[in-house]
Amino acid sequence: MRSLLYVPGDRPDRLAKAWERGSDGLIVDLEDAVAPARKAEARATVGEWLAGQGASRSQRELRDRVWLRITAENPGADIAAISASIGAVMVPKAEPDTVARVAALLDGHEAAAGLEAGSISLVPLIETARGLLDAPRLAAMRRVRTLAIGRADLAGDLGFRGDLDGAEFRGLMLQLVVACAAAGIAAPVAPTSTDFRDLDALRESTARLLALGFRGRTAIHPAQVPVINEVFSPSEEEVVRARRLVEEFERSVREGSGVFVDEGRMVDAAVIRGAREVLNRAG
Repeated sequence: MRSLLYVPGDRPDRLAKAWERGSDGLIVDLEDAVAPARKAEARATVGEWLAGQGASRSQRELRDRVWLRITAENPGADIAAISASIGAVMVPKAEPDTVARVAALLDGHEAAAGLEAGSISLVPLIETARGLLDAPRLAAMRRVRTLAIGRADLAGDLGFRGDLDGAEFRGLMLQLVVACAAAGIAAPVAPTSTDFRDLDALRESTARLLALGFRGRTAIHPAQVPVINEVFSPSEEEVVRARRLVEEFERSVREGSGVFVDEGRMVDAAVIRGAREVLNRAG
């Protein structure tokens, strides 16, 4: 998914309109977007909303497009609110022990709720120094679909005072890209930009994240969604070139060669891997 829009779990009005915002996916939020005094109300609201979605939408659509961000304080109560099959549970301040505990909670909840065993994935949200160091281990854990990163929390834990869009912090985020690739799971989800008014800056930072290896990004405001979708969608020119390279490579292989020259540059299997990835992202 290119874009994932956070929707507060205690706002039934926003949940009702969430599908209209143009994002590829939704993250129903029980954590930061909900005040502590409203957590119980939010769980009830989310449970009711999910039950309605389960009755009106296909299981495949819910699994493809809906995640739930739970709290670190009461994951059991949050998971109990899942009344229909969803794609994933996002685990804040993720470290191996907490992710293993949430996986065990999902085992029991799926069995009790009559949901398909193992159908709900996990997305560890890296927000601590320990979580960052354990990113390779987290990426290899059962149920884990991909990794995500919470920049503000991680920067606070590290005592980082630099530019969160700067090269120094991008070096830290690259560790998630490596961990996901090594584990053979989906590319990580890029962090939210809290400035939802400066869409030019959002476009520039998202383009840098694309170059870094991220393939999707969270949003906190609907205005961010079209920009994120645009950046993570290959251009028509990129698609045409990728398709041409793949076709030429397949012709070259049939003729007994694994390489060919295109516009003065050698093209081999590694280049074609990138071309196929462009075509996959283009759908």
